[in-house]
Amino acid sequence: MNGQTATGPTRPRRGIPPTLLKEIGNLELVARTAVDGVLHGAHTTDRPGFSQEFAEYRDYVPGDDLRFVDWNAYARTDRLYLKRFEGETNTRLLVMLDVSASMDATDDGNDPSKLVYGTWLAAALMHIALRQHDAAGLLTFNDRVQDHFSPRAGQAQQRVLFHRLDALSASGGSDWSTAFAHVARRLTKRGVVAAISDFYCEPAAFGRALTMLGARGHDLIVFHLLAGAERNPRFRRNVSLRDAETGSVIEVDVNDLRHGYPRRLADHESALRGHAGAVGAHYVRMTADEPLDRALLGYLRFRARHP
Repeated sequence: MNGQTATGPTRPRRGIPPTLLKEIGNLELVARTAVDGVLHGAHTTDRPGFSQEFAEYRDYVPGDDLRFVDWNAYARTDRLYLKRFEGETNTRLLVMLDVSASMDATDDGNDPSKLVYGTWLAAALMHIALRQHDAAGLLTFNDRVQDHFSPRAGQAQQRVLFHRLDALSASGGSDWSTAFAHVARRLTKRGVVAAISDFYCEPAAFGRALTMLGARGHDLIVFHLLAGAERNPRFRRNVSLRDAETGSVIEVDVNDLRHGYPRRLADHESALRGHAGAVGAHYVRMTADEPLDRALLGYLRFRARHP
């Protein structure tokens, strides 16, 4: 539950900066680089939670990794079987990614937008799941559900998901209630739901929406993602700010940004954390100008507690 001390890998001293990931460009390579960097720095095994001790066979499904096909069994039976190993969790991971207009915010031309950073995080989480032979899926939404790819295993699924992540753009508002209700109806088998958003919403409404999934037994992890400038505004004079989702313009006093805004943001984050904790969800606060390490290590610790 949120707030508990978790055992798991320690955080590396350094991480891969977002500016470097941005230069890499290719989403699959970004995911692999981020995950391998975290696993190497944390001194974990190549497949966290995965043992090489053989357990049993299962039928081959199109998209499965051919490296695990038992070709000797195929020669004897003319059927394709995959070797399964002790430690395979067969967990279903669904990543929920907010693609509303506010996710397009960034600090400057060097840092990634929240949406770009969110796609990196989503891809890395999927990469971790799929390399453990778990199933991974994706739901994107703004004021309505945009895409829903049910969790599946295999390299073919990764190609489909990464292709869609590469093509995402930010627009519209955000409706967590509709998105969570959709998942609650469709995700009938127990799994892991990872939600990535800036959570510009009423915390109470978010809590009610989250409860729908928690009540169905899903393990929930919430990544609260903001741009660096949203956590620490650097304006030196009064400014006019336009809401990316509604288009409304508000006049902001620089003194309020320095003193009132940090307090309101802290209260907002505290409320989100409280609602997440009330349903047993894990809350991770993060900024789009920091390495992915903390988010990925938070997820690995979370998975260690929810096998």
